[in-house]
Amino acid sequence: MTPGQTLVDIEVVECATFVAGPTCGMTLAQLGASVVRVDLPGGGSDFGRWPLSRSGASLYWANLNKGKRSVALDYRTPEGRELLLALATREGPGRGIYLDNVVGRNRLTHEDLAAVRADAISVHVEGFPGGRPAVDYTVNASVGIADMTGPEFLDTPVNHVLPAWDLLTGLHASVAVLAALQKRRADGIGSHVDLALYDVAVSSVGALGWFAEADEVGHSRQRHGNHVFGSFGTDFASRDGERVMVVALTEGQWHALCAVTGTVDVFAALEKALDVDLRHEAARYELRETIASILRPWFAARPIDDLAALLDEARVLWAPYLSVDQAGEVARDAARPVLRDIEQPGVGRMAASSSPLRWGDDTVWPSPAPELGSDTLAVLTEELGLGDAEIGGLSDRGVIARQDVA
Repeated sequence: MTPGQTLVDIEVVECATFVAGPTCGMTLAQLGASVVRVDLPGGGSDFGRWPLSRSGASLYWANLNKGKRSVALDYRTPEGRELLLALATREGPGRGIYLDNVVGRNRLTHEDLAAVRADAISVHVEGFPGGRPAVDYTVNASVGIADMTGPEFLDTPVNHVLPAWDLLTGLHASVAVLAALQKRRADGIGSHVDLALYDVAVSSVGALGWFAEADEVGHSRQRHGNHVFGSFGTDFASRDGERVMVVALTEGQWHALCAVTGTVDVFAALEKALDVDLRHEAARYELRETIASILRPWFAARPIDDLAALLDEARVLWAPYLSVDQAGEVARDAARPVLRDIEQPGVGRMAASSSPLRWGDDTVWPSPAPELGSDTLAVLTEELGLGDAEIGGLSDRGVIARQDVA
């Protein structure tokens, strides 16, 4: 077994679109699991989603489905539903695992699975508990994040572009699969897990103490722009127009920042005048605007290259603001990069990320995503034992789409 490929005995059937479900399948695939993604012929609702390559292929779909196999199957038909059920309930200790976010009458339920395989494992991703639809961006609005985001002078909500709740839901779903497998190994009993984006968001915000804070102070937290809440951290402009984010969470980081900027005596005088102790995070937070105004001239007087050298030497906690294309180049040049270029069918050269887990000195390269339906023939013949005549009939009736007859 290759280090890092610890799930080679696990086989998952994924019938999910957009981010959360496919993130779960991708995470398991990156750890060695065999993941068969099932889409409708022609692709699901996310098959052509932006961003797109120059050829028109979805870079979004290609990156979220790295390392999986693809079956194009119309599970809305009785024959297609029967095939999907058979795939999801195959015999074997690492099989019988089904991941989905399907809604409505076409959904394959846990009861359907359990009627064929009593120890089946199913993880169903949904928006709100009970099935009310939601996506990351509506959930984000529902848990107060947009109300805290943005500059202080705005009185309208500010969305962020990262679908954080989708990504966290996908990771929680992968944990659910592994936990259910462990339970089945221990007691032989299957599991059904419902996982709602809204619940993931509420659980995460609650874990940070933000709901408790609102109860304590009697109101929601106010916007602080780029200031770090409860400590000192904000952005500064360099002489040549670049910007850096600087943070001082610990006493040591605060002393390093004061020393490199030559402001030790200035802040000592400020502490004496205001009777405060800036060694404490709370004091630095309360005086954040004053501290920032004292430090801005030092940053504004130096170009970014000089700032980088000085801040690194002083071991200040900082980072430059980069565009996505700049960040991609930096990530590729890392000593052990997570981002690499691969050859993706239908796209050509494509930047793709591997698992961020590091297993000693082992490096696991990202695998390309399959072309839609490219594994339909192999999966139906090898996994379900269908013959040429059966597959030909299914293809003629539009139940399956296989690349070799496209």
